[in-house]
Amino acid sequence: MSLPGSLPAVVELRRYLLHPGRRDTLIGLFEGSLAAPQEACGMRLLGRFADLDAPERFVWLRGFADMQARRRALQAFYGGPVWRRHRDAANATMIDSDDVLLLRPVLAPDPAAGARPADGAAAGVLGVICHFDAPFDAALPERFRAQAWPYWRNRGAVLLGGFASEHARNTFPALPVREGEHVFAWFARVPAWPEGAAAAVWHADAGGPAPRGCETMRLRPTAASPW
Repeated sequence: MSLPGSLPAVVELRRYLLHPGRRDTLIGLFEGSLAAPQEACGMRLLGRFADLDAPERFVWLRGFADMQARRRALQAFYGGPVWRRHRDAANATMIDSDDVLLLRPVLAPDPAAGARPADGAAAGVLGVICHFDAPFDAALPERFRAQAWPYWRNRGAVLLGGFASEHARNTFPALPVREGEHVFAWFARVPAWPEGAAAAVWHADAGGPAPRGCETMRLRPTAASPW
């Protein structure tokens, strides 16, 4: 099950805190040895990024057809020979790997999202996570697209997808996720980093309750990242 634009129905947003100077090591291991085997187990890897404002952070997203498919895929990978071979090297780069949000797509990507630009044609990917104190109504994503997204579209941004918290039970508890969260997150490819981006992620005219705060991430895709 996917939204138009082929976003998977369940998405993990994973943010790893790494030991100083180890991000390139993890990215090399991830791209060379861990990405393709995960996809062979039934996962779909989306964006993989270095956080430009946090040198020790690696950010990535992976998707699944549904929660049961997530359980099967994670069991296959983490119980399989590839992870056993590389887990010590991967874990040695990490301080914390438990900052994980479980999400579901609520905004399909723009038609141009599937064509990654040539190197240097885009500044990178802007990721925004807006936190709410309570569940927000189902109309919020479309209000965002109609009333807040034009700010970014008019600056040449391409929407890669919008997501809301998925509150289903974690079907693979060996990998924890943050529970009790109410977030609306979106990712966009941007030709340049807009000035005052942090102040403009949400507009008062978007309607409905405003988030209590938004995290803004300036992300540089890895060489093999689809996003």
